Amino acid sequence: FCVLPSSSEGFGVAEKIVLLTFISAVILMAILGNLLVMVAVCRDRQLRKIKTNYFIVSLAFADLLVSVLVMPFGAIELVQDNWIYGEMFCLVRTSLDVLLTTASILHLCCISLDRYYAICCQPLVYRNKMTPLRIAVMLGGCWVIPTFISFLPIMQGWNSIGIIDLIQQRQFNKASNSTYCIFMVNKPYAITCSVVAFYIPFLLMVLAYYRIYVTAREHARQIQVLQRAGAPTDGRQHHPDQHSTHRMKTETKAAKTLCIIMGCFCLCWAPFFVTNIVDPFINYTVPGKLWTAFLWLGYINSGLNPFLYAFLNKSFRRAFLIILCCGDERYRRPSILGQTVPCSTTTINGSTHVLR
Repeated sequence: FCVLPSSSEGFGVAEKIVLLTFISAVILMAILGNLLVMVAVCRDRQLRKIKTNYFIVSLAFADLLVSVLVMPFGAIELVQDNWIYGEMFCLVRTSLDVLLTTASILHLCCISLDRYYAICCQPLVYRNKMTPLRIAVMLGGCWVIPTFISFLPIMQGWNSIGIIDLIQQRQFNKASNSTYCIFMVNKPYAITCSVVAFYIPFLLMVLAYYRIYVTAREHARQIQVLQRAGAPTDGRQHHPDQHSTHRMKTETKAAKTLCIIMGCFCLCWAPFFVTNIVDPFINYTVPGKLWTAFLWLGYINSGLNPFLYAFLNKSFRRAFLIILCCGDERYRRPSILGQTVPCSTTTINGSTHVLR
């Protein structure tokens, strides 16, 4: 599932300095960014009211653990060209790597399903589907399911069946007297875990966001049809419907933001998972540096999500500014009594039409 290759090619002094600087920036960005997301949701009452944000907080926690428990040890081995923590801790560290990265994509899958029910279904259906109990079960699944493809098979050695000699050969470099944390996978394990951890959730997310995109376009088409009729809008007597349209616009914008986040995740991890399946079928000939590049490209995603929230989501951006500016009143939400909600009803030829 996850190959931590030998870097037997080695890096020069200048390359190691550049690598260390870049890796340190990635780790720091991931730690601070994900902490900021978690604190923002915990402190902002409006963010806590949105069910999707429970998945986002859990996702941020998984990314935070990646940046604290996985990245630093990989960086040390990469720069020192040696693994000094022993074989058992190598297995533990690799199991955590598989567990946490799998948990990340399962969280994104749950987020896409949550957005699908919120936008493509009626509000009553969404409330029935996304109950607190169901959200808790989904969050539990995001953490329990990866355990069965990480700690269980790795500690039992199922991934190394048939390739033990090759693994032992690559774990020790006689020329440099160095030991490496090598985690190689056989063909059945590579296919099974990659499909469960990446390809199936990816397919579900694509289908969910496609339906969201179609629904958003249909809603926009209905608005254009009514606007072309040249009818004036009357928003004084239909406050519930005004709120419905305002909610629809908000949910659609949130779905676009989460779609971009999912796209970045796939761009970061797809090269790794594609190579992970291909490598066993080409006799494990993928170069070590290419593996390292794909692996750290995936790690970068753990620090990327918070910045996507800040740039693309107004609610998170406001919450971030309040935290970073020590509660500056300029960034607090205006009173809801002073806000006007966009109209969702249109009168045409004396009859009122409501967009649903």
